[in-house]
Amino acid sequence: MERCPTLELVSTIRHDGDGGVADDLGDPSALTAWVREHVPGHGGFTADGAALTDVLALRRAVRALFARAVAPEPPSSADVRRLMPAEEALAHLNAAAARVPVVPRLVWEAEEAPVARLVPAAEGDDPAARIVAELARAAVGFLAGPERERLRACTAPRCVRYFVKSHGRQEWCKPSCGNRARVARHYRRHHPEAGPS
Repeated sequence: MERCPTLELVSTIRHDGDGGVADDLGDPSALTAWVREHVPGHGGFTADGAALTDVLALRRAVRALFARAVAPEPPSSADVRRLMPAEEALAHLNAAAARVPVVPRLVWEAEEAPVARLVPAAEGDDPAARIVAELARAAVGFLAGPERERLRACTAPRCVRYFVKSHGRQEWCKPSCGNRARVARHYRRHHPEAGPS
């Protein structure tokens, strides 16, 4: 499956390995590194506090909409106690997507098929606004597209990720989560007094 910036953004919240939750976007330098690695065309980007606030707010809105998308199944355990209301999340996502107006541009390289690309309507001097708008438009495309139907919250103990189900029997975001879930199930069967983990 090709890279999905929307899943990559929501996956910046993850299990920390010690029973808690880690945030890969904890400060502007972490956001700078993440954007340079995950958002094509922004290799020279440097985040500041305002950019971090904007991206974190967008991520929170997208995670709330992911929780809505997986319903009636439960959302990620990282979101269950602090979900943004769905209507607020929707309004935030749409406002973020509209921060930088875009126009279609036809790109037709020699010996290749023509491709339509969305580009900023005017060159602005706010790279953070462009990044937030690009990430928001990617989330709009994901949530309005066919992959939304295969979106799931990982049910492994302590996992907080969402994933796109790639085959009919997939229950977890990655094999290590499946192993952790099987170990927990085995433990509960042999130690019923322990209760759920």
